[in-house]
Amino acid sequence: MKPGNAGGAKGAGYPDSVGGQPQPEREEPASGSKPFTISKRSVSRAFLKVKANKGAPGVDEESIAEFESNLEGNLYKIWNRLSSGSYFPPPVRKVEIPKPGGRGVRVLGVPTVADRVAQTVVAMYLEPLVEPSFHPDSYGYRPGRSPQQAVGVCRERCWRYDWVIDLDIRAFFDNLDHDLVLKATRHHTEEKWILLYVERWLKAPLMRKDGSLEAREKGSPQGSAISPLLANLFMHYAFDAWMQREYPEVRFERYADDVVVHCVSEQQAKEILAAITERLAEVKLEVNPEKTRIVYCRDDNRRGPHRPVWFDFAGHTFRPRWAKRGRDGKVFLGFLPAVSEGNIRRLWRKIRNLKLHLRSGSTLEMMADEVNPITRGWINYYGRYYRSKLIDALRRINTYLVRWAERKFRKLRGHPEGARRLVATIAQQEPRLFVHWEYGARPTVG
Repeated sequence: MKPGNAGGAKGAGYPDSVGGQPQPEREEPASGSKPFTISKRSVSRAFLKVKANKGAPGVDEESIAEFESNLEGNLYKIWNRLSSGSYFPPPVRKVEIPKPGGRGVRVLGVPTVADRVAQTVVAMYLEPLVEPSFHPDSYGYRPGRSPQQAVGVCRERCWRYDWVIDLDIRAFFDNLDHDLVLKATRHHTEEKWILLYVERWLKAPLMRKDGSLEAREKGSPQGSAISPLLANLFMHYAFDAWMQREYPEVRFERYADDVVVHCVSEQQAKEILAAITERLAEVKLEVNPEKTRIVYCRDDNRRGPHRPVWFDFAGHTFRPRWAKRGRDGKVFLGFLPAVSEGNIRRLWRKIRNLKLHLRSGSTLEMMADEVNPITRGWINYYGRYYRSKLIDALRRINTYLVRWAERKFRKLRGHPEGARRLVATIAQQEPRLFVHWEYGARPTVG
């Protein structure tokens, strides 16, 4: 058994539905030996969520499959320790992900599988308590809300308001103040076990690659199951509720720490940005002056000389773009969102790494099985707004298919035009073979 493996007793009462669909939660009768009443069913449901989210092993190197090999015992041990107050989270594996363009690294924390299950249990109890209080313009990591909704609302407000504050908070997850997070949590629950474990997770150390431990006095690492909920709770009081109280007429959208504020004038934007900067300093956060900007929403009706005229939000770039009106087909300049250039480059890298053009031993059907889940995800996320931008990006997949045809068929070697006609003909005959063909990114004949 690996260190940290949550082995335990059998006969723990975990339902055989763990391998299938989650059943309605039923509270266990209180036990005099357990100071906290936590449902065993909730631990089972938490595991199903963790399994669905997949994820890498933590410091104990135990995978989800290995955890599942002794599922009943592992889940019992988590429940037993949570209920008795004796659960102490292991260190969180520190992973550094390079940011695009060489702009430093993003630090992720990968908990063990068992710890992710325990965090999910607490999140499942805490979320219904805090969710009703959240602001309607908070969209990140909330049930029934999506980044596409945030982008859609932002798009409509950019048509009504001339100016935007594109707000960037420096190292938000790394700088969350633990005392303020706990204060916000206590505002919604008096459950001692929730407060106890939230505090322990906030303080759990990071384990570096060399095995040394890094103590944490602030922050909640991205990658843990509880961090998104705690971050939303923190930002609700740090920003959302404050904005509603101080500037009730000002509209904004927030997706986690990604914030857009709409203003009627440049002067108002400057004043509100100064106030936001002061407010965030009060809660021990810092506005990043290099990335925070006041943006002019230029379009056909707003042609002033102001700069800049673009910003990024929830993976989309908002800027002036030519579009056609549905009613009369007239071309106009609108301030519209589309998939960002950075995300297009990430898509291209992912497709390039598949090396489709080298798979002469594969059929188109085999490659479609591998490519389609990727492109379907991108279309679902980025394909709602200004789809022509994404279609242009997806057409690059066709270049790899053409090179595959050249390599696979001897008579097409050295004849890229013939290979292109072949792929285009197949796309005409079987437009649903590849998801991007069905979406509109088909190669053309000739």
